[in-house]
Amino acid sequence: MNKIVPSGLKMLFFGACLFAGSLSCFSQNPTQKSDFWNKVRFGGGIGFNFSNGGFNGSIAPSAIYQFNDYVAAGLGANVNFFKFNNQKFWAYGPSAIVLGNPIPQIQLSAEFEQLRVNSSIQTIGGTFESDYWSPALFIGAGYTTSFATVGIRYNVLHDNQDSIYLNAWTPFVRVYF
Repeated sequence: MNKIVPSGLKMLFFGACLFAGSLSCFSQNPTQKSDFWNKVRFGGGIGFNFSNGGFNGSIAPSAIYQFNDYVAAGLGANVNFFKFNNQKFWAYGPSAIVLGNPIPQIQLSAEFEQLRVNSSIQTIGGTFESDYWSPALFIGAGYTTSFATVGIRYNVLHDNQDSIYLNAWTPFVRVYF
């Protein structure tokens, strides 16, 4: 005697088997995933420089890759504003940074930035504007905690004529999460 199974029940059984099969496929352990994103930290720095009649402020978001407990490197963007008497400068551009921690509390850094400078100088004869590129290579040191560093850096390429920074020494606060 042949039993006839209704087609709706066949479809339900087929759907249940398909669903169970797909669950077992997705529950398998995939091949080992890359650990890359677990070693990427986001953050950046801010800086301020004050002098007689002048101010320089910067913000620099960035991302670094933590190779190990001692070395990290990354890329960032910089935006700077500088005002000195009748002069105003806006500067923006990319940067690359290498960080080293010989001991957990000390962070050494080397950072290269290439900034596009838009300047405006107001004089009695009118306003003079110029646009140019200004490179900077900073060597720095700071005291660090697990996520923040406070320190000072020195621009070895500082030029009193074309540099946006008032002097070669710049304090900084750098944070990475």
